[in-house]
Amino acid sequence: MGNFVRTLRLAARYRWTIGGAVVCALLVAVLWGGNIGTLYPVVNVVFTGKRLDVWVADEIQAADASAAKAAAEIAAAEAKLPAAAGDSERKQLKRAIGHAETRRDAEQTYAARLRRAQPWINEHLPLEPFQTLALAIAALLVGTIVKSAFVVLGQLLVERLAQLATFQLRKNFYRRTLRMDLASFGDKSTSDLISRFTNDAGCVALGIQLFFGRAVREPLKMAACFAGAAWICWPLLLVSLIVVPVAALLINSLAKSMKRASRRAMEEMSVIYKVLAETLGGIKIVKAFTMERHERWRFHKVSKEYYRKAMKIAKYDAFVRPTTEVMGILLIAVAVLAGAHLVLNEQTHLFGIWMSDRPLKPADLLLFFAMLAGVSDPVRKIGDVWGHLQRAYVAADRVYEVLDREPSIVDPKRPLPLPRHRKEIAFERVTFGYNATQTVLRDIDLTIRFGETLAIVGPNGCGKSTLANLIPRFFDPTSGSVKIDGVDVRDVRMRQLRRQIGLVTQETSLFDESVYANIRYGNPDATRDQVIAAAKQAHAHKFITEKLERGYDTIVGPSGNRLSGGQRQRIALARAILRDPAILILDEATSQVDLESEQLIQKVLADFVKSRTAIVITHRMSVLALADRVLVMDAGRAIDVGTHDELMKRCELYSRLYRLDFRESA
Repeated sequence: MGNFVRTLRLAARYRWTIGGAVVCALLVAVLWGGNIGTLYPVVNVVFTGKRLDVWVADEIQAADASAAKAAAEIAAAEAKLPAAAGDSERKQLKRAIGHAETRRDAEQTYAARLRRAQPWINEHLPLEPFQTLALAIAALLVGTIVKSAFVVLGQLLVERLAQLATFQLRKNFYRRTLRMDLASFGDKSTSDLISRFTNDAGCVALGIQLFFGRAVREPLKMAACFAGAAWICWPLLLVSLIVVPVAALLINSLAKSMKRASRRAMEEMSVIYKVLAETLGGIKIVKAFTMERHERWRFHKVSKEYYRKAMKIAKYDAFVRPTTEVMGILLIAVAVLAGAHLVLNEQTHLFGIWMSDRPLKPADLLLFFAMLAGVSDPVRKIGDVWGHLQRAYVAADRVYEVLDREPSIVDPKRPLPLPRHRKEIAFERVTFGYNATQTVLRDIDLTIRFGETLAIVGPNGCGKSTLANLIPRFFDPTSGSVKIDGVDVRDVRMRQLRRQIGLVTQETSLFDESVYANIRYGNPDATRDQVIAAAKQAHAHKFITEKLERGYDTIVGPSGNRLSGGQRQRIALARAILRDPAILILDEATSQVDLESEQLIQKVLADFVKSRTAIVITHRMSVLALADRVLVMDAGRAIDVGTHDELMKRCELYSRLYRLDFRESA
């Protein structure tokens, strides 16, 4: 529950909203008990057929008579005391005197209270039975209307509170997710993060709503009814509550089981999100290989597993309400038996235990039962709330599991300045592995001079992209260092480092926005003229203005799916050009475009890489015309570096790769 308390602290910022919701809940509770209290004059006055003034007078007369009778009992017992045979009889007489004195004082107090109220009742309240009934019903109706108004207002305030707190929680979650390093996204897949961001955050929102709504309002309604019952006879109420500890133990046991089941169900929901993301993201492959039936079966399996776990939650949830209702009936049953014994025998003690100063009347007992019955509706609603709160506790744990996760790539406490790159990039004995058993790079020593274009070639999985990813510090070396102009990239602020780097990858990432917004993503401060100039430099301006319906305002679709591969890649290049980076990283940037687009892109790059340091990762040997030097990698090692001609003479792997690519191109 600790993490759910943290979400409540987010809600606690909105003190006035919480205050308004609590006041509304308090007024609803008071009116709830007050509406039940209107039963007393109806039963005690109207149904006896008496006028109100007559009833008051009769009550005063009966109280006086009862007090006089108690006084007579006291006098008779005191007269017997001197002649008492022994200590036992003397104690019995003293006990009788004490009981009679208590009853006498209670009757006198009751009569005095009625005498003080009698003039006001005779002057202001209706006296006829039917008029009294009409007044009680009118009070009930007005009380119900006012109570309903406060219920509506309270629900609106609570909903506002829950949405504001969840809004802040989602912002914090999103901020922390964006701060996570790339390795974290490998551990926690996108579908799992989306599940926590949507499904789990929604459960937390419902939990906040219920906590400040029903979980406050319903106990207050119960408290109002218990207060009314205690005002009538608090010892009888205590006797009735002997079943509460048993109910608490049972519900606590169900809550623990429900919490475990909720955690498993939420984990399974993450799997459903994963299957949906994979299937819909690769829908072209699914259809091309006619694997619809396989995907339906895969979805069926994970959905069936979620169904089983959801049914386990439903099973525990189903037991909560019957448990609370049975315990409620037991409570009323105990009260009925004990109360009926007191009323029918006109007793003030139950099995020798004091219950009241004056004997309870049938109307008192009926109102007492009505107050206990008034507890049943809040108890039922709290039973419904309980299961949702357990799910909210689990959901909060899952959300804060990500929020509490510290990224492994962080800014230094005392960052060094990094002026614009002018000298060299140096890899000094760099070794890197994603984990202790998977070493990807081994003892890389490499220097890239400013203004040089370095091509990196090698078989798949040899560590080319990993090496380039160390420059913008997507990962940190396991040992060794990466330095830019003599400054270790771990000693500078990441924002300052990455502002100097432009990145174009094989899988071009465009957002479902306009062409203009996607290019301007490289430099949010750029003007429209600068965006257009970058597009022209990337040979993208012509197709944007001539082939796209709305030109630069055309929406490119999710991941740019409304554009061709070559168009997407040129927009990505325009974005990198607009950034004006000192270091340009091209990771298989031309591997998925046609020959015409590749030639255009190479022409763009030939002009753009001048006076910049460029790292080009490629499988296409035709791109090597851009390179000043070529780094050949194999199995995580830099096996050779030099010009094309040098490597053709001395590096067998390079010459073999070149010949293979030449044959494929031919």
